[in-house]
Amino acid sequence: MSRQVGVIGLGAMGLGVARSLLRAGFRVHACDVRESVLDAFAAEGGMRCATPAELGAHCEVVVTLVVNAAQTESVLFGEHGAVAAMRPGAVVISSATVAPEFAAQLGARVEAAGLLMLDAPVSGGAARAASGEMTMMTSGPAAAYAACEDVLAAMAGKVYRLGETYGAGSKVKIINQLLAGVHIAAAAEAMALGLREGVDPDALYDVITHSAGNSWMFENRVPHILNGDYTPLSAVDIFVKDLGLVLDTARASKFPLPLSAAAHQMFMNASSSGHGGEDDAAVVKIFPGITLPAGR
Repeated sequence: MSRQVGVIGLGAMGLGVARSLLRAGFRVHACDVRESVLDAFAAEGGMRCATPAELGAHCEVVVTLVVNAAQTESVLFGEHGAVAAMRPGAVVISSATVAPEFAAQLGARVEAAGLLMLDAPVSGGAARAASGEMTMMTSGPAAAYAACEDVLAAMAGKVYRLGETYGAGSKVKIINQLLAGVHIAAAAEAMALGLREGVDPDALYDVITHSAGNSWMFENRVPHILNGDYTPLSAVDIFVKDLGLVLDTARASKFPLPLSAAAHQMFMNASSSGHGGEDDAAVVKIFPGITLPAGR
């Protein structure tokens, strides 16, 4: 396959996506601020690019998997941004979690540059990104889908098409993040209470994961607490940002979100205590005296 695809941002999700595209036979160009990550990807058969513009000049489809709106703006429209270098009719797949209003404005700007765009945030974690089985919540014009259906199929196990309006995908993603953040916070609170009460943590995990109180986040994140391993897959500060987007969206229409607000404060507390760069399960550290040692 000679199709050339670019991935900007080789973090936990982006690196998995880039590898999935390689496995599918695409010629994959990558750009990241970390030289070591680019070196490793090049050793696997990818092509490293020094700037988003260099990447954009080569690629028919460019996937942005950066952290937030500011980084999306920078890699697409900043100095050495990809958009100015891309050929007319090429596609931008914008996959950062951003405010729906930003996604709508971004789509209009990309179209004005003669390109196509999908508002396409993703979910599923690093493991599903690496296996090409993540979920994508997408919206945009039919022409954009037609131009990159093979790329979407290689990236995701499920691609939801949520309409032609930019921002529709991002609205669904922030609702997903509402639930994800609340579920992580609730899992941490439950484990903290169990530890305080002297319940065996491994037994508690086993019981809950086979009972009605289970959630995907409890099952996925509590092992990080049990192992005392807070190596970031998704960091505390990601949920400071994402639950902030949730609350900003609701605030605009004066819609109350009490659980989201409480969870946001828990992540803010963890971040302000110095845990912002740790795995999001480190929100449990806001509860005094209950964390487990590494290598337990």
